[in-house]
Amino acid sequence: MDNSTHFGFKTVAESEKAGKVAEVFHSVAQRYDVMNDLMSMGLHRLWKRFTIETSGVRPGNRVLDVAGGTADLTRLFLKKVGPTGQVWLTDINSSMLTVGRDRMLDEGQAIPVAQCDGEKLPFPDNYFDCVSVAFGLRNMTHKDAALRDMYRVLRPGGRLLVLEFSKIWKPLAPVYDAYSFKLLPIMGKLIAKDAESYQYLAESIRMHPDQETLKTMMSDAGFAKVTYYNLSGGVVALHKGYKY
Repeated sequence: MDNSTHFGFKTVAESEKAGKVAEVFHSVAQRYDVMNDLMSMGLHRLWKRFTIETSGVRPGNRVLDVAGGTADLTRLFLKKVGPTGQVWLTDINSSMLTVGRDRMLDEGQAIPVAQCDGEKLPFPDNYFDCVSVAFGLRNMTHKDAALRDMYRVLRPGGRLLVLEFSKIWKPLAPVYDAYSFKLLPIMGKLIAKDAESYQYLAESIRMHPDQETLKTMMSDAGFAKVTYYNLSGGVVALHKGYKY
């Protein structure tokens, strides 16, 4: 019997969620970067740069960018690992991955790319120095399984970085809710020609584990020294954990 899970505020069969999430990202892929700039007023670029600077990635390292989409983190990691390192761009969604791959090719970077499920990574044990997942974990059906598989592919001493929407500072919540549920779908309709996908975005943020819950989930998956940084009043949080 099929278990149920959430798709935004809706309850759906677990077997249906991946397909529904895929529809969202097939729809928004071509306008994804433009919408990110508009929705965050450019702040997403600062959040991602903070993630890179906090990563501890050095020249020669191997990095896995899970749910890397349009390759924002991949291109920044490439500057850190240099010509002796390696950065894999992965995503479960072919439309998003194509945008990211083409973007890197346009910049003269022929990087390794794989379309794969973040819950079942096609990489060997103990391979990467760093694994990152930015704004992708909340869309995964079995987050605990995804965290365990990210742990598996990390080498001992490696680290996981999870950049994700989180629980905002309570006094800011009313304004944030009004923005999310009223203005965001309107922007999605005008810019991406898709209000429903951005309604899902707002709902999926509310269904994602808060800072402390995700910290516990990472610890349960095996990660040590798990910490997090609240960014922009908790609109986003960066979680970091190590494999020992």
